[in-house]
Amino acid sequence: MDASLDLTAPGAPTPARAGSSAAVADDGLPPAAAVPVDRALPPAVVHHRPVVTELRLSAFGRHRGAVFPLEPVTFLTGPSGSGKSQVLAAYEALAGLGAGATLEEAFPDPLARIPDRAVPDGQGRRGFRIGCTVDGPAGPVRLDLAVQAEPTLRIVGERLAADGQILLGTALRDPGRSSVQASWLTGGAVGVTRAPLPDDRLGTALLPLRVAGSTAGQRRVLAAAEQVVVALRSVFPCDPRPDRMRAPAPPGEGRLLGDCANLADVLRRTRDECGTRHALLAAAARTGCAGPVEGLDVRAPAHGPVTAVLDRGRSGPATELGRLGAGELRFLALALVLLTGPGVLAMDPAAELLSARQALTVLADGFDRDLDRQQGAELLRLALLSCGRGHVRLLAAVGEAAAAAARVTPGVTVVDLTP
Repeated sequence: MDASLDLTAPGAPTPARAGSSAAVADDGLPPAAAVPVDRALPPAVVHHRPVVTELRLSAFGRHRGAVFPLEPVTFLTGPSGSGKSQVLAAYEALAGLGAGATLEEAFPDPLARIPDRAVPDGQGRRGFRIGCTVDGPAGPVRLDLAVQAEPTLRIVGERLAADGQILLGTALRDPGRSSVQASWLTGGAVGVTRAPLPDDRLGTALLPLRVAGSTAGQRRVLAAAEQVVVALRSVFPCDPRPDRMRAPAPPGEGRLLGDCANLADVLRRTRDECGTRHALLAAAARTGCAGPVEGLDVRAPAHGPVTAVLDRGRSGPATELGRLGAGELRFLALALVLLTGPGVLAMDPAAELLSARQALTVLADGFDRDLDRQQGAELLRLALLSCGRGHVRLLAAVGEAAAAAARVTPGVTVVDLTP
């Protein structure tokens, strides 16, 4: 087994006061003493909405020991093969697990996530490790996950920690069973609760169903787990596909898909229900689309597909979106995503929490693909406008031209993955 993927290292939280640590083994994660107290953020930074502020790829694809700080607007750049898409894939997988997805759903091709040149152990096991830090009302909370990818896909270790104390620890005790042994902080006379959890789902996402919250320790565990789940569920992976956006869209509920194929139907909804946002999008279209643009409109017959058009005003007849260039279509779709919210996107945020208490994170691979300089600059302006209010965050992979412009733009963090 690759040393960086030790899946044989005991684990339980200790009923100690905040700031203490507990030894953990058999969870595929570093010893508990290695769990740092999160002090990365300056004291002045307070996150009232749960947000992911750090992504860790301890052993994932080409990444080893990689730590990515995430700000409201973060661009990933680097040459082809530098691992930009892998960073986004890791974040998207964590988001899926936080929303209740199985490992198989979150990692449809797990063998591709095994670190390069990883050597199997004596039992033929290989895997990967990822994690994140979520900041919010409960303070910085760390989630780390060790996954066995072969010979079978399963979680072999999970750790939820805050202020250096492990709140939840899981470990694979019996490879013959499809479960892990979980231990979480209880406090009081019991100290720690132990129970099996499925080895194909994120234990942190299951805690709200298993922990009563009757002790101070349980309430601390619940607050940390719920903060992580809320942040991970508030994610929208987006990669507009112009080839799928050109045809009229069937009428539906008006929630934008990740490939934006139903853009016309969503524009119908924003026109009818979100006048302010629709007007902002139309204003952006004047910058990002060729020719005069008076507005965005739709043709929605009583029975039949919906067609979106650019209103050219007195300059000529309206132009169907299907006749626009790839860059114009991607620009309109990404602008809509940045200007709207979870209620207009095909995602599943935490229903038990008001939308005003959640921050939407947009994941965009090839954010500047097919865009010219003016379109890219306008999208960056919209991103800073939306993310500056605290309701939206953006993590995107971009080319060098977009990264160069972002480096001289206040409020944008550029992470260079150049080897």
